[in-house]
Amino acid sequence: MDRSQTIIRTSIIGIAANVLLTAFKAVVGLISGSIAVVLDAVNNLSDALSSLITIIGTRLAGKEPDRKHPLGYGRIEYLSTLIIAVIILYAGITSLIESVKKIISPETADYSAVSLVIIAAAVVVKLLLGRYVKHKGEQVNSGSLIASGSDALFDAIISSSTLVAALIFLGTGVSLEAWLGAVISLVIIKSGLEMLRDTISDILGERADAELSQAVRRSALSFPEVKGVYDMVFHSYGPDRTIGSLHVELPKEMTIREADTLERAITQKVALDTGVILTGISVYSSSGEDTESYAVRSRIAKILNDYPQVLQMHGFFLDEETKTVRFDLVVGFEGGDRKAVFEEIIAKVKKELPDYTIQAFLDLDTAD
Repeated sequence: MDRSQTIIRTSIIGIAANVLLTAFKAVVGLISGSIAVVLDAVNNLSDALSSLITIIGTRLAGKEPDRKHPLGYGRIEYLSTLIIAVIILYAGITSLIESVKKIISPETADYSAVSLVIIAAAVVVKLLLGRYVKHKGEQVNSGSLIASGSDALFDAIISSSTLVAALIFLGTGVSLEAWLGAVISLVIIKSGLEMLRDTISDILGERADAELSQAVRRSALSFPEVKGVYDMVFHSYGPDRTIGSLHVELPKEMTIREADTLERAITQKVALDTGVILTGISVYSSSGEDTESYAVRSRIAKILNDYPQVLQMHGFFLDEETKTVRFDLVVGFEGGDRKAVFEEIIAKVKKELPDYTIQAFLDLDTAD
């Protein structure tokens, strides 16, 4: 079974389970007059709707690339998750308003043994459903399924709280229904906001996962001609489609023909090893470790030692004929004003090496 089929099948199971839970909880809540149970039913209904949106999003994301969208429709999954987050947020805000009304104008709940049994059964169902959906989501790298599974597990805790409140009421006569409903509402709102935040972050484009970037680096460095791998940039076009680019440092004696053959081999190996499609490989020419290059590089490195925010110097090349020094500096985002730090360093390098032309570039810290 492929990824899309797994997501759709799991979502269908989630819809069926949540629709049944919604019906049972709604009946129990209306009969008993429990606002907490009714709100829990509403939450289950939103879960079912979320699963439906996941199915639709997966179907659309699976469309083949075309002229208008040559990299496919995978990012639709992010949009479907965004819609789910908005639905959850709306459900939480609506239920909070109703809970506050009940706090202001309280009503006494009336539980029966059947009601309590149904709530207890719902807890078990949500636990099993949550574990299943989250496991499937992790298997196929589906953010929507993982979020749905986590939400279901949290629902089980919420339902357990409802059950505890019912038992407290039956034992002491103290009603915590409206207050519990407010707590449940706040939890739903928090879940919606977190999902919204994470999805917007995915759409904006996040730093590549360290495991992925390191795997790409290892794959490229497996070729003995490659002396270094730098400036890796990755773009996600859905959970299972990542494109990227990078720089490799190659011996200055290598011909264009040899570099072309090597670049094709790197692209193929990286795709096989990591699934990342490299759309561009740029080249740094290594000036080797001759006496002058080593001495100049050491003098620059000594200056950099005073700047812990400088994460890396790479692409170093000394052109002895023109007395030109080229290199890139990676300054971390935690280092304050990156541009100011860079300019201060270059000023010191030019003072240290007055006989050389300095060509330096400020690089982004894009990957681990």
